[in-house]
Amino acid sequence: MKKTMFAAGLAALMGTTAMAAENVGVSMAKFDDNFLTVLRNGIQKYADDNSIDVQIEDAQNDVAKQLDQINNFIASGVSAIIVNPVDTSATQAMSDAAAAANVPLVYVNRQPTNIDTLPDNQAFVASNEVDSGTLETIEVCRIFAEDQGKTEANVYVMMGELSNQAAVQRTADIHDVIDSGKCAVKLNIIDEQTANWSREEATNLMTNWLSTGAAFDGVIANNDEMAIGAIQAMKAGGLDMATVVVGGIDATQDALAAMQAGELDVTVFQNAAGQGAGALDAALKLAKGEAVEQKVWVPFELVTPKNIGDYLAKN
Repeated sequence: MKKTMFAAGLAALMGTTAMAAENVGVSMAKFDDNFLTVLRNGIQKYADDNSIDVQIEDAQNDVAKQLDQINNFIASGVSAIIVNPVDTSATQAMSDAAAAANVPLVYVNRQPTNIDTLPDNQAFVASNEVDSGTLETIEVCRIFAEDQGKTEANVYVMMGELSNQAAVQRTADIHDVIDSGKCAVKLNIIDEQTANWSREEATNLMTNWLSTGAAFDGVIANNDEMAIGAIQAMKAGGLDMATVVVGGIDATQDALAAMQAGELDVTVFQNAAGQGAGALDAALKLAKGEAVEQKVWVPFELVTPKNIGDYLAKN
């Protein structure tokens, strides 16, 4: 019987040491991404620590290339497959290919659209995106209300790739906080556009917004890379960063450096290394025929200047 969803801690997931005979194929959406690099390194470190053979490949943000990688893994006889999807709406074909070959498959970090119909030997390891944007937005609202004494604030919203479930959910979280009355101020969204998780695209987008001359109080970004890009544009435009509230998600090293510099106000720690290790552990257990919860959540954690010291060595 297919297991029902429940939130499981990482500690419970990691309880069994993997055996050295297993061989796991890993397809990452792209290598050229700060957060996904930490995730990839988490997989590799757990593999090295447990003498597991992993083959990690770069899909280069190409859905067709990623499906080819999965088919090649199957043909080569891997024990299990881990996928960080390029496009979360294109995962059904990947699940079907693995299921047809009876090869266990674990999605990591990005939630597949077929999450509720995964076969028994497939699973998903990530952090619950409902918490990510919610934690970020509530803290931005708190800063406006408590630290700045505002009753109303205007913000820009930077979205990730629209084909990605995390971007859709994190943006929905912002609106949910506003609509549910959880924001401590009246929060007005001036505009929201995608910058595709990219620092460079975010810099260009923020530059365009600045050129309109519209008054604004902050920027809420779906990830740290876009938040940093926005900061770079604002600094280039001569804005005093002490007067603008900027939020991101992931707690990457670059983001934490920006926070220490007084430029980034909020981020949310997503345990990339924990997700990577958890995904590999789940894949190995499935390969040995062991039961694994189909949805395993590694909790998000709010990071602010007050507790940043707890996170400097994590991502």
